[in-house]
Formats: sequence, C-alpha cells, structure tokens
Amino acid sequence: MKRKIVKIDEDKCNGCGLCVPSCAEGAIRIVDGKARLLADNLCDGLGACLGDCPQDAITIEEREAEEFDEAAVEAHLQELGRPAAHAAQAAPAGGLAAHGGGCPSAQVRSFAPPAGGCPSARLMSIDRPAAEAPAAGAPAPSRLAQWPVQLHLVPPSAPFLRGADVLLAADCAPFAYANFHEDLLKGKALLIACPKLDDTAPYLDKLVAMIQQSQVKSLTVVHMEVPCCSGLIHLARQAIALSGREIPLATVRIGIRGDRV
Repeated sequence: MKRKIVKIDEDKCNGCGLCVPSCAEGAIRIVDGKARLLADNLCDGLGACLGDCPQDAITIEEREAEEFDEAAVEAHLQELGRPAAHAAQAAPAGGLAAHGGGCPSAQVRSFAPPAGGCPSARLMSIDRPAAEAPAAGAPAPSRLAQWPVQLHLVPPSAPFLRGADVLLAADCAPFAYANFHEDLLKGKALLIACPKLDDTAPYLDKLVAMIQQSQVKSLTVVHMEVPCCSGLIHLARQAIALSGREIPLATVRIGIRGDRV
C-alpha cells in the first residue's frame, strides 16, 4: 500500500540520537552512527520525531510501505522492555521513568542525581544514593553514574549532562590508570571515544550540542601518551570554540604503563 512514512537522510544525520526517545513505537534506532527506521510496519507516519532532529534529517514521504501494525509495535516494545506505545510516560516515584525507544544496550540511565544526570538509548532515571567511601579492606566503589558512556550513543539532551562536569576519556585510559574512578571520574559525567578507531565525524557536532543544550559546566580530557590520542584534545577545543560558551578545559595525560605523565 502507498502511505506516509518517515524518511531519514543518512547524509544529514549525525547520530545524535534525539529522534530515538521521541518515537513512541521504538521504530528508530542508532545503527553504525546513523538513525535507521527498523521496519516500515513499526512507523505510524505521524512524524513525532521530526521536531527533535537538529539536522533536519527526518522528513515524511509518501511511498509504497507495509501497513502500520499496532500488534507488531506492542510486541516490539515488549522486547525492548518498554511500556505500550502512547502509554503514559511517567512512572511512580522511585520507579523507572521511560522516555523513549531504542535498544536496551544504549538506554540512557542515571544511577545517581545529576550533578547540576538495543536497553542502550532509551531515556530513564534510576534513583540511587551516590557511592560512599568503602570500608577498610572493601573494594572501591564504581563512580560511574550513568549509561551509556560511548560518545556515539549519548544524546546531547541526556539528563546526566545537564550542568555537569564532563570527563571525555580515551577508551584505553580506564584500563591503564588504576585509580581512574576515584581520581578522575568521581562527580563527573563520562564520555569515552577513540580518535584512532572510531568514526569521529559526528563527534564535533555532538560535543558542541552537548555544551550548548545541556549547559555543560566543564570538560576534562583524559588521553593516552600515544600521539593519535591527542586528537581528543583538539576535538574538545574545537567544540568549546564553536559552542560560543567559555567553559574550563583540563587535560590529563596517561602513560602506557599506567602513570600520569
């Protein structure tokens, strides 16, 4: 049948993920750094996602497409662990507040109150007391207060970024530096990236949007001593300059033997 349905321009899409939580049917997912329509029968063609795309990459077209299937949508949402489409989004106090779609591995979560906040891209919040210092002899607590952490997967509007001190870390840094959590991560929102192996093309626009939209308070870059890793510093400086905001930028250099150099 011929009907109206969402069209995503992958050339314009920068993978910010803002469209994912706006789709009540969970029909959009970030795949390989781009927003993709998972299946025609999951899209109602109403375009609730259009207004949330800062790149104007989403439009409505009329074409031959499988009919919208509410039963398929409900089954899809159950697989994602989401409420039924168009159901109330608010959850009881202390419960889970689901705000969107996506795969469970990219579901946006805050484990503690924000500093100022595949299951991998759906917005939700989990109230939990901030970790306290461990008792003598006990393992040190994790200072990670959110999910996801990979820069490709974190939307600029993620609750844990609002007014936060942000730590942008090279993928290798937490493995090399033993006291990463206590010395560097504590009290900060975490983003990880690799300037050598990642597709970093969308990173600059995404960082600029984070600084502007979420009013990020400061940015600390943790990089390895290898030359390619300095690309994170350049990326951070560019993002701050393009954002039009003056925020503090700090850098921490980690040696390949795990020392701060």
